[in-house]
Amino acid sequence: MKRILLAVLLTVGGPLNAQNLHYESWYQSRWCIAQGGQMEYRLPDRTRVDCLTDTHAVEFDFGKKWAEAIGQSLYYSLSTGKRAGVALILESDRDYKYWIRLNTTIDQYSLPIDAWIIRP
Repeated sequence: MKRILLAVLLTVGGPLNAQNLHYESWYQSRWCIAQGGQMEYRLPDRTRVDCLTDTHAVEFDFGKKWAEAIGQSLYYSLSTGKRAGVALILESDRDYKYWIRLNTTIDQYSLPIDAWIIRP
């Protein structure tokens, strides 16, 4: 019975990340390796920085989560002494509105955050 349920869920449900082209970790690993950073750097409180480079503590998020990324990157910056960074994953042209929202907020409040667009 468990096998039947699993087969039905896998068939009907499709891939777990069906709304995205790739998992966040796919983008994170490609970028972080290229930057010479350390992925999933663990902080004393057991939270993890997505990518810690020599200069930045970088949070990766899909466009819709732009606001979350601001808070997380600032906390990671506070915890590491590195500059905050947001790598915003934009998988389609429709996602560009999130890039505008992110940068408008950073500029309006003079937040010490650098941001990068990440595309497939």
